[in-house]
Amino acid sequence: MVHRTTLLLDDETRAAARELAGRHDCSVSEAIRRAVVRQRDAELGLPAKRRRERLRTLRRLFALFEGNDAATEVRRLKSEDAGF
Repeated sequence: MVHRTTLLLDDETRAAARELAGRHDCSVSEAIRRAVVRQRDAELGLPAKRRRERLRTLRRLFALFEGNDAATEVRRLKSEDAGF
């Protein structure tokens, strides 16, 4: 659920939010939201839900790459690129 909130920003903070928005190609409000979430995660750690999602993704990657020989894969890719 989304809630509208009014923030009062000084000139320096407003300029910083605009700079972040430009760098990430998003709205100023999205840049502020991302900054707040990242700061929370940095200070408090990832929420349990995000940790579970990351663990699920990591386990899926392990399953996808199980039995894959990296050296063989690199050799195959290099042989395919030999014509370029």
